[in-house]
Amino acid sequence: MEVTPGNTEAVEAWDGVLFDRFTQYRKVMVEGLGAHGNEGLRLLDPAPGERVIDLGCGFGDTTQQIAALVGPEGEAFGVDASERFIETATREAREAGLTNCGFAVADIQAEVPGEGFDAAFSRMGTMFFANPAVAMRNVRQAIRPGGRLCMVVWRAKTENPYFYRAEEIAGRWLTHSDETDEPTCGPGPFSMSNADTTSGILKSAGFERISLTRCDKPILLGSTMDEAVGMVTSIGPAGELIRINEEKGAEVRPEIEAAIRDEFEDRSDDEGVWGEASTWLVCARVPDA
Repeated sequence: MEVTPGNTEAVEAWDGVLFDRFTQYRKVMVEGLGAHGNEGLRLLDPAPGERVIDLGCGFGDTTQQIAALVGPEGEAFGVDASERFIETATREAREAGLTNCGFAVADIQAEVPGEGFDAAFSRMGTMFFANPAVAMRNVRQAIRPGGRLCMVVWRAKTENPYFYRAEEIAGRWLTHSDETDEPTCGPGPFSMSNADTTSGILKSAGFERISLTRCDKPILLGSTMDEAVGMVTSIGPAGELIRINEEKGAEVRPEIEAAIRDEFEDRSDDEGVWGEASTWLVCARVPDA
């Protein structure tokens, strides 16, 4: 796989520590993000027989959803820069007996494998490029004239308080530092939270009829308080802050976890611990030929 130099560190993170953390909290992450992803798929509305590329497909659960929607005459094709995610997605699709579902390892800022897709979808998979305009231009070139795009991205961090407050709490003990051996995930999950910025990226990439629809749906952070606290201190801004501080992060982690536990106490019920979540459902079209 060709990796754009600016994305090397992000690919290392996603193929390493972030794959491990997402695997540990997979059930929570997939179910939590699933409600927002389902709204994005509803807007994209893949039709039987269509070919759809799934950008940043991760474990491939969305790719399998798309495969069911396009049916045996269609194709769902998942791409991700992490070999470990693609290995998992490929194995699970094979075990599920899917014959219209394929995967490839790719940094789409360097190249999108395949062409002539009817549509492209992404659930939280397009926010980590060093140069998103180049990546989205590659995506546009891989979609047929008149084809569609729908991507689900986070809105502002302050609109997602379980992320925001956890990072604020971790910041009582830790600061961001460039002096770390730990890889980071690139621009970060909120790089497309500004509507004007995201619209500008897509416009410069050659898309038209761009729209952003706000989606507010709570997500389950964990079935228990321990799982919820573990998740937000492992994944997301607070988790990265703890990780890049290495020894210092590990030393103060128990204090951070205790403070977050207090913060989340009033968000728990019999089903688990809940957090407000707000995303953009970003839709666009490739100009007709």
